[in-house]
Formats: sequence, C-alpha cells, structure tokens
Amino acid sequence: MDTLTEQAESPGGAPAGHQTRQFVTFMAGGEVFAVDMAPVQEIIRVPQVVRVPLAPPTLNGLTNLRGKVLPIVSLRRTLGLAEHDYDDSARAIVIGYGQQMGFVVDRVASVVGVDSSQIEGVAGIEASVSTDLLSGLLKDVAGHPMIMVLDFERLMAQEFAPTALAGRTQASSAQSSSAQQISRKEDELHLVSFDVAQQEYAIAISAVQEIVQMPEHFVQVPRAQSHVLGLMTLRNRLLPLVSLRRMFGLAAIGQDERSRIVVVALAAGSVGIVVDNVNEVLRVPTSQVEAMPALLARDSQLAELSHICRLDEGRRLVSVMSTEQLFQHTAIREAMASMDQADMAGQGSTAAVQSEYELMVVFRLGTEEFGVPIANVQEIVRVPATLTHVPQAPTAVEGVINLRGAVLTVVDLRRRLGLDSVERNDGQRIIVLLIDGLRTGFIVDAVAEVLKVPAAAIEPAPRLSADQAQLLARMVNLEQHNRLLQLIEPQFLLQTAELRAAMAEAGHA
Repeated sequence: MDTLTEQAESPGGAPAGHQTRQFVTFMAGGEVFAVDMAPVQEIIRVPQVVRVPLAPPTLNGLTNLRGKVLPIVSLRRTLGLAEHDYDDSARAIVIGYGQQMGFVVDRVASVVGVDSSQIEGVAGIEASVSTDLLSGLLKDVAGHPMIMVLDFERLMAQEFAPTALAGRTQASSAQSSSAQQISRKEDELHLVSFDVAQQEYAIAISAVQEIVQMPEHFVQVPRAQSHVLGLMTLRNRLLPLVSLRRMFGLAAIGQDERSRIVVVALAAGSVGIVVDNVNEVLRVPTSQVEAMPALLARDSQLAELSHICRLDEGRRLVSVMSTEQLFQHTAIREAMASMDQADMAGQGSTAAVQSEYELMVVFRLGTEEFGVPIANVQEIVRVPATLTHVPQAPTAVEGVINLRGAVLTVVDLRRRLGLDSVERNDGQRIIVLLIDGLRTGFIVDAVAEVLKVPAAAIEPAPRLSADQAQLLARMVNLEQHNRLLQLIEPQFLLQTAELRAAMAEAGHA
C-alpha cells in the first residue's frame, strides 16, 4: 500500500472519513505536481550556487541558507524534462528528510487542503507508467482533474543515497591523512614569492601565517607615517598593515583585486605586509642562493633583504626578506606601536581567543574556490610554455615537465574534476602536491591566497556522488563572508588506475 493512502486511513484500516491533508502544488516542465506539506521546510527564491565537480548532473550546486550548506537540485533534470532558464517565478522548495535539499521548480502554485477521499494510490496506473517517484494522485484539486504527488524521500534516495550513508570515519581518516607534515630538505629554501613594483621578493614560508585579500575597509591610524596603512580585524584580533611599496620608498598605487596581505609572524606579534600580488611557493636549492651584496647590506633600511635567489639560469632574481631583521625596520616598529595605541584607545583588542585552525592554499577553477591543505603543498610554479605530452596517457594528464632535474607529471585539474577545459593563460599555476610519496603537479586557473580556516567553519560536504564523497568530502562555510570553499582531499586525486600507472611511469622516466 502506498504512503498517501496509508496515511489517509485510520489505524484499524477503515476509511478515515473527511480528514484533510496539506499539499504544496507546483509546476515543472508544463506539468503540475504536488508534495506533502510535512517535509517542506520552506520555499525560497532560486539562490546563487557554488558548482560542485563530480556531482550528479541533477545538482545545480550548493548554497548557504542561514549558516547551513544546502544542495540545490534541478527538478526538471531529475524528472528528465527539457531544460529551461529560470525566471522570477522559479522557486526552490526546501525538503527535509534527514538532510535538507532544495528542489528548483518553475513556479509554486498554491498550498491546498485535500480531503482524504480525493487521494488515490498509484496501483491503478503501475501497469502502464513508471510510478517509482510517485506516492499518490490527487483528484479534482485546485482546478486540476489529476495531480501527481512526488515522493521526494524516494527521489532523494535514488539520486544521492549510494553515498549518503558513507561513514564519518572515512572523512575523519581523510582529514588525518591530509594533515600529515611534509619533510623539507635542509639544502632547500621553502619560500613564498610576491611582487612589489615589478620586483620579486620572497619570505620563508615558515614565517608566513596566512595570505589574505585586502579588506574593503580598515581603520586608519591618526598621525601615522605613510607606510602604515592602518589596522584591520582578522579573526577577532587587530592586524597592523604596512605597505611594502612605501616601506621601500616606491610610488604608491591603489589596491586592486590582485593585491594581497602577507601575514608575517614576528617576535612582537603579527604584521600584514601589503604586496602587489602573490606569485608562487618556491623550493630553491641553496646552490642558487647568494648573500645580499655587502654594499646593499650596509644600508640599515635594506638590512631585512638577506639573500638573492638566482632562478632560471640567473634570468630571474628574487630578493629574500629576513623576518629576523624585518622587525628592526622603522616602518614595522611604527605599525606595531600604532596597534598598541589603538588597544589603549579602546578601538579593539589583540587578545583574540586562539582556536584550532587549518592552513589551506585557496585556488580557483572558473568562478569556484577550492582549498587544499598546505601540508600537502610542496610548491606553486608557473605553467611552462611547453609540456612534453605522454602517448596514451589518461585524459587528465597534460604532460610532464622537468622541474629542477626531476620529472614531474602534470594533471589538468579541470579535466580531473570533469570540468570544461580552458585555454592556457598567464594566470594559471601548477600546484605541486606530495600524495602518498608521489610528487604531482595540478594546473589550476589561479592561486588566490593562503587562508587560516577555523576548525568550526569546516563541515562535511553533502554526499552527492561516489567520487565527490571521497575527493570533496569537506567544505569551508564562511557564512559572514557569504563564501563556500570546497576542500580537496589530496590522497584521492590519484585514485584511478590510469593516473597511478601514469605516475609510476613518469617516476621511472
């Protein structure tokens, strides 16, 4: 006996008389449907979504609904109806059966009360049509001779259940594996490089707490020197901002979308150094590193530049900043003093409550943001003009490159995640990851920042497909910033036989 007719009868099995049930009626693809009011949580306008790679084709993406991640599903695609652009009439009906999901319909018609005598089971039509997604029929309701009642519980199970029961132990195991530390060779420098006035500088990655975008607003400090831009709030603590351009006596320019703040840990606290843009994470052999020429080192205002890296056979020079000497610079001292004055004036407090966090390298594929644990990141390099293509390699493998004498397999992350390919451009980067002992490069559209993510903002991602449940098992929900980041579990990036074979072949090349 189907669900609706069961509920329309009394416990003894006799007809329940004139009981009234509430239903929401709606349109999809020119057809009228209904859903029992009980699981309907709310009805909202179609929201903007974050698209999820490897998800079922019926999923539009994810959105943030009052602090909770909500999958948004196209009911047209779910029912095999023709695609249609959404207009102002479209709505998302939020259904709750354990996990909430929003189903986009063309139009919500009404909420109607239906007498039990108007509810009929689907047994009478099972012989001629598929009734897998129907729980009943409504007769002569809201001016329609017949309305099909969709069984959303069964629909959700059919679309997403194969992975919805995946245990949390798998996610926690992946999280533990992602946090493994990468060993660093003593004969290499591990640096973050950035540009200031078309000159490239770098800081040891061990001194970099995170890299963030410029805020829309920050507090200017009265009577401060020009190189002290002001104070910003970063996770409940004050952070002084110093312009590296002004600190080096260079012409000031307005900040744009490429500007970044490199948050550096000093003995007296943290300082945000404003740079034009962040380039790469570098691993530089000490054989390519020289001490700063003595003539420049004697200048007290340049004492924080300790070494010069000669890359690309000397064609590329990167000046390395010494954080030990950085605090001696007058600009940094004044910035730290301005923060102390702000505390005394009651403008804020640096006594932030320390909480657990994870450091993520944030990158973009199209308009979507993804993150990978910084513990897995060995370096970030530019995409070379040419790559050596490997015959009969998996589709996702772009080729191999020579990275400082070692053969590195390069994978197009767009193709690995089932996204459309794009033409190569100057903004793309290769993120080199160490995954189960294998060094592999992944091409991304752009590297955005290094972000310190509070553990409280990390939650399990909705289980939407087998591949997605493993590879994109967690996400960052920054509700205050209306920002969702999908976190990639690196150990699953190579979880195909083809890719493993390609890595092994490259390793023996």
